[in-house]
Amino acid sequence: MPNIYFILFELSIYLQLAICLRHAWKHGTANLLRLFAGMIFGVTLELATIRQLHAYEYGRFLVMVLDVPLCIGVEWSCIIYSVMEFSNGTSLPYWTRPILDGLLALNIDLAVDAVAIRLGFWNWGQGLEFQYFGVPFANFWAWFWVVAFFSLGYRLLSHRTDSVGIWLSSLLALSVGLLGVIGSNALITFVIPFDYHAATVAPVLIGALVIVISARPQLYQTPVDSVAFWIPFIAHMVMLIMGLVSGVILNPPLLLILSLTMISIALILHRPSFLAAAGPSKAL
Repeated sequence: MPNIYFILFELSIYLQLAICLRHAWKHGTANLLRLFAGMIFGVTLELATIRQLHAYEYGRFLVMVLDVPLCIGVEWSCIIYSVMEFSNGTSLPYWTRPILDGLLALNIDLAVDAVAIRLGFWNWGQGLEFQYFGVPFANFWAWFWVVAFFSLGYRLLSHRTDSVGIWLSSLLALSVGLLGVIGSNALITFVIPFDYHAATVAPVLIGALVIVISARPQLYQTPVDSVAFWIPFIAHMVMLIMGLVSGVILNPPLLLILSLTMISIALILHRPSFLAAAGPSKAL
């Protein structure tokens, strides 16, 4: 009998896809292409990373692409799509928006990954006490660069409103994203010694946060659709509920505290989007 947690996790991701598809359909061809490119990117980067690093493996989900669950590629796309919608509503300079995108994605992973491995969705093979509750520090390096490189590649041409911007932005996002992922994976794995991973990852992520904060961005300078709220909300809440029902999020209890902290940060950031989701008259 299929594991109920696997099924619920998979279905929650396809729900996120439906929300993103609805938004993309309403907002034109470029958005649809970005969403579908993100799915291709997500599956491809997982296939490439597993073969490049041999660092983790996935459990069996209902729909698999070789040894990668289709839902994982879909989740990458939904997360990237939603964080880009959020950053596009800020006053951040264009070139710094991919940095914010990477940090917003990390907010999700810091709460999700450690619970997911305890439910058997994937396995790092290092035990549950390794580094960040069983998750290698290098994983957070990867999450940041995966999202930042795709976002950067897309934004190189997306400011154009002609056919070049519409049709080539997603292709460029795929190319820059995959090259960036493979390169950053190789750097953290084969160049930087394992004992220096924490000393490498922490300054990069802290530096990214400093860059964003020092720019003093105005959030919601332009209206942000509720898709920016629903994707992180669903990702956080599904994992929190499954973690509580199964009890794995209490192993150790600090994991629950950190998960609630990440959820709180997300809710604070996305409060206007939450109000938009609650009703158009409360959007801002």
